[in-house]
Amino acid sequence: MIDIEHITKRYGEEAVVDDVSMTVERGKVAVIVGTSGSGKTTLLRMVNRLVEPSEGRILIDGKDTHEIPGHLLRRQIGYAIQGHGLFPHRTVAENIATVPKLAGWEKRRIDDRVDELMTLFQLEPSQYRDRHPGELSGGQQQRVGVARALAAEPDVLLMDEPFGALDPIIRAKAQDDLLEIQRRFETTVLLVTHDMDEAMRLGDQIAVMAEGKIVQYADPATLLVKPASEFVDNLVGTADRPFRLLSLRKVGDIVEPGSSEGEPVQPATSLREAYANMLWQGRDTLPVVDDQGNALGRVRMDAISPWAARPA
Repeated sequence: MIDIEHITKRYGEEAVVDDVSMTVERGKVAVIVGTSGSGKTTLLRMVNRLVEPSEGRILIDGKDTHEIPGHLLRRQIGYAIQGHGLFPHRTVAENIATVPKLAGWEKRRIDDRVDELMTLFQLEPSQYRDRHPGELSGGQQQRVGVARALAAEPDVLLMDEPFGALDPIIRAKAQDDLLEIQRRFETTVLLVTHDMDEAMRLGDQIAVMAEGKIVQYADPATLLVKPASEFVDNLVGTADRPFRLLSLRKVGDIVEPGSSEGEPVQPATSLREAYANMLWQGRDTLPVVDDQGNALGRVRMDAISPWAARPA
């Protein structure tokens, strides 16, 4: 879907992005992670040509982005940034409708799309449609920013530290919202973050950048158990590695027949969270239930533990 081929960006003699190649498959989430100054934001902004590359090319769905005028390209690609970037003088509905209006959608279609996205992001249209950004919480503003990026039904969504300014509780909810919406619309997402936990939670693939280069591009499990360099090894974090491995698996993967006492968990709960709940409750098993509270079985601590071990 997104093919980045030997992309370089120079400012004077310095290569901020240096001969980078990577592919993001259709309907997947790829995360670019790295330290400050590694080139990750510059790489992202070259996809929608907010930054023009010095060398190389980028193809979206097989088409070279340089064959599309920049302003038209950006209307086809959703873009969400830290701090939301909302227009303060426009209402929530007007903010979300920005790109569809530029694209010439008819009013009825725009109104339907705005209401659909507000409902999906748990912003009741009748309550929030006519409010201005200054009347919203930080988490609500962030949701409006992502809704605006998705409004014109883009196949590609670019996100630059979209949740960096949110507190941990709101941030986790915003991440869950993103994954739910991404799966519903099968949007291809390229996201920049400096937070490895966020990268592990969101990414189907993770590109680790250092000094303008991609030093490893792999799925989260491979990064954890087979880091390509000492830099990647340190970025992943040795002490956190077992728990990050557990975060990649769900209770539904290992639920088994049987019953148990204790506060129940659901199939979508990560093994990391289930393990923590067991420790907190002082139990070695927990019941597993569905959304309606119907019993599905149980999960055992000794069935979770092997998933935290380094593969042989």
